[in-house]
Amino acid sequence: MRTWATAAVVFVVFSVVAGAQSNQPPQNAAFPSAANTQNTIKVNVNVVNVLATVTDKKGHIVLDLGQKDFRLFEDNQPQTIQYFSRETDLPLRIGILIDTSNSVRDRLHFEQEAAVDFLNQALRPGEDQAFVMGFDVEPQIVQDYTDDVDKLATAIRSLEAGGTTALYDAIYFACKQKMVIEPQPQPYIRRVLIIVSDGRDNESQHSREEALAMARRSEAVIYTISTNNSGSSVTEDTVHGSGNPGDRVLKYFAEETGGRVFFPFEASDLASNFQDIARELRSQYSLGYVSTNQKHDGSFRAIAVETAEKGYRVRAKTGYFAQSQ
Repeated sequence: MRTWATAAVVFVVFSVVAGAQSNQPPQNAAFPSAANTQNTIKVNVNVVNVLATVTDKKGHIVLDLGQKDFRLFEDNQPQTIQYFSRETDLPLRIGILIDTSNSVRDRLHFEQEAAVDFLNQALRPGEDQAFVMGFDVEPQIVQDYTDDVDKLATAIRSLEAGGTTALYDAIYFACKQKMVIEPQPQPYIRRVLIIVSDGRDNESQHSREEALAMARRSEAVIYTISTNNSGSSVTEDTVHGSGNPGDRVLKYFAEETGGRVFFPFEASDLASNFQDIARELRSQYSLGYVSTNQKHDGSFRAIAVETAEKGYRVRAKTGYFAQSQ
């Protein structure tokens, strides 16, 4: 996650402050008082912040790792992790995107109830906020950001199926309008999109790559839940999906942004998927580093995160866009 921090230096004292997609400052940072800041020098430091989820071979979340247990690379070059924390209670900004096209008509009720249950479990009034979007031919915000679960539940249950699918437009619009512009850039929050869809797109004006680029710029982590297997009596691969193009699209967005894709076998399994997402959002690590590449060229920088312990799997975003001049 890119963070533009202003470092106030008095005998090399750094104070990381608010910027788009900021990380928590190091806990041992010293902050000079107003009485001793006569000769303050200000420098801009580009801190890249990466949220990571670690699981073992059985898929269980690993919670006891420290800073020295991680290795981080940008464009194959090793980076020094300077800021580290276990993120369990950062405020969340959640977008619930529900496919309301004709192709999911039979499963819409299960999707709605599972999403409502998720918000009842995950949303903390006064700290977290969520919005609800339905999408078919075009995306439509049916409830803007709020911490009122009753309002969100009413909006979710108001959705009706019909029309074709513009999935890429929905992702693009949600990230640009609700994750970048609203909320305004502020520190110490996580942006999450949860998409319930069959992954098929036959209406979008934006391409898949444009939608992903906007998701990366907004620093949104995307979790996707496929509806392709739901209610099917045919045995499917519930780990890797049915292999259809829609499932591959959903997997693509999740993996590229550091999220996770789910392939429930039955519609009733949606509730379990949402519970897994809620649990994971409180079980992540935050890794911050200053890139060794100081060019402000707007280029895409690939990121890879691994652990010293073999056998662990790390899910994190695959890159970010550097600032332009």
